[in-house]
Amino acid sequence: MSAARELILQRLRTAAQQSAPAAPVAQLDARIQQHFQAKKRPAAAYLLSEMQKQLELLHAEVLCCKEADWPAQLAQKLSATTVRRVLTHTAHPASQALQACLPAQFELLDFDQPIEHWKQALFEQIDAGFTVVRSAIASTGTLIVAAAPDMPRTMSLVPPLHIALLYASQLHADLYTACQAEGWAQGMPSNLVMISGPSKTSDIQQTLAYGAHGPRALWVVLIDDLGDELASELSDKLA
Repeated sequence: MSAARELILQRLRTAAQQSAPAAPVAQLDARIQQHFQAKKRPAAAYLLSEMQKQLELLHAEVLCCKEADWPAQLAQKLSATTVRRVLTHTAHPASQALQACLPAQFELLDFDQPIEHWKQALFEQIDAGFTVVRSAIASTGTLIVAAAPDMPRTMSLVPPLHIALLYASQLHADLYTACQAEGWAQGMPSNLVMISGPSKTSDIQQTLAYGAHGPRALWVVLIDDLGDELASELSDKLA
């Protein structure tokens, strides 16, 4: 048995020595960069439309709004549900804007204590989590969430409904563009999460089921703040 093991290992060592050396990382990076730079940058309007389409394909609900209107529109949508207790970072300007439009029966709560002190309430009494996402990838409908002490990952993971606020100006065409634009190589948050639709699993008989290991529903408040950029694109076309 030992001789057979040594024979196998020796063959692996020999094959490794004879194989061509791997291309240097810098060379691979240059080739990847050249590939993506050769691609035409999608128009802002296309990214907005593609993000909405991909989110809906992933069973997310999309609320397209202008920046001045989103708090009232979201409050109206929430009022038509049984949601009453929303977990968020209440000091965040977006949370405060939403709070100003919500009827009195709604309660916005902070994640301001260790999870061990209120685990039961967190899992049984919180109806929704409201977060402001860092950015998104339009081609896959993927939200990029950077967890922080005042907005931990639990907000988007535990409540049955995750409400995510996203600005269209934060859309990237693809993962590579997101990495480059946000300087991931120079430093990343300790926890960077990508979310594509509500939670889902196909563990049981390979049948896709939603909401088994996290939020059963995902709402994305997609704010169209591309006024200046769209005007610039139109001006370039007319020039």
